[in-house]
Amino acid sequence: MDSRKDARAASAGGILVGRLMQRGVAGVVTDGGFRDSAKIATLTIPAYHQRPSAPTNLTLHQAIAINEPIGCGDAPVFPGDVVVGDNDGVIVIPAHLADEIADEAVEMTAFEDFVTEQVHAGRSILGLYPATDEQTLVDFAAWRTNRGR
Repeated sequence: MDSRKDARAASAGGILVGRLMQRGVAGVVTDGGFRDSAKIATLTIPAYHQRPSAPTNLTLHQAIAINEPIGCGDAPVFPGDVVVGDNDGVIVIPAHLADEIADEAVEMTAFEDFVTEQVHAGRSILGLYPATDEQTLVDFAAWRTNRGR
C-alpha cells in the first residue's frame, strides 16, 4: 500500500486487514501506518507498517488503484514483483529477477545453515565466514552431500 511514507493516516486497521486475509491476500505491506497494530499482530497474515497510526476516521477504506505501479517506502513496486518480509524488514524483488534471486537465496541459506552448525560446534569464523579458506568450501560440499542439500 502506497501511503506516501506518511503514517499519520492509517493505511488499514484490524477489520480491513482481517478482510484482506479472508479474501486470500498473502500479506500486507504499507509505507504508512496501521490502526489496531496489536490486533493485526494476532492475525495469521504477515503485515508490515512504519508504526501505529492516527485515529480511524482518517483511514481510507477503498483502494484508489489496484494492480498499478506504486511507491512503497523508497521502492518502486510493479504488478508481478515479489515482496518478501520477515522480522528484519521487507524487500521488493523485481519480477524479472525473482527466479535468479530465489536460486541464490537457496544457496546462501544452505551455506549459512552450514556456517551456523560449524560455529555452534565451536569453529572460528576466520576463513569460514566469509569462506576465504579453501577447506571451508571442501567442508561445505561434504556437508551438503551428507544432508542431501
